[in-house]
Amino acid sequence: MTNNVPVHTARGPRPNEDWTAVADTVNARMAQQRIGQKALADTSGVSVATLRRIQHGAHGRRVQNTTLTAIARALDWPDDHLIRVLQAGGTPTSVGQPTEREILAGIDRIEQRLDDVCRRLTAVEKLITTQAANR
Repeated sequence: MTNNVPVHTARGPRPNEDWTAVADTVNARMAQQRIGQKALADTSGVSVATLRRIQHGAHGRRVQNTTLTAIARALDWPDDHLIRVLQAGGTPTSVGQPTEREILAGIDRIEQRLDDVCRRLTAVEKLITTQAANR
C-alpha cells in the first residue's frame, strides 16, 4: 500500500470503485487542456482503444494501475490521481482546487523551465560577448 492507496496490478470493476468518475475526470481535463485522444494516447503511451474505454467508464475491462498512472502523468497530475478518483468516486479535491502535490509539481515544472531559460540566456550572452570581442 502506497499513500493509503491499495496496490493492484490490474483493475476491472470492483465494489466501491467509480469508473464513471474516472471517465468524467479524464474527459474534463482533456477538454481543459484542449488535448485529443490521439495526442493523449501518444503522450501517455496508452493505446487509443484503452483510452477510449477509460473515457467511457471502462465497462468491465481490465485497466492496469500503470495505465492510470501514465494517463495521470500525461495530464500533469500526480501519479496516483486517477486511482484516488477511482476509489473516492469523484475528484480527490474540489473541482478547481489543486492538491498540494499538484501545486508542488507545478512549481517544479516552472523551476525547470526557468533553469532552461537561464541557460539559454547565458549562452546568448556569451555569444554576444564573443562577437563584440572579435570586432
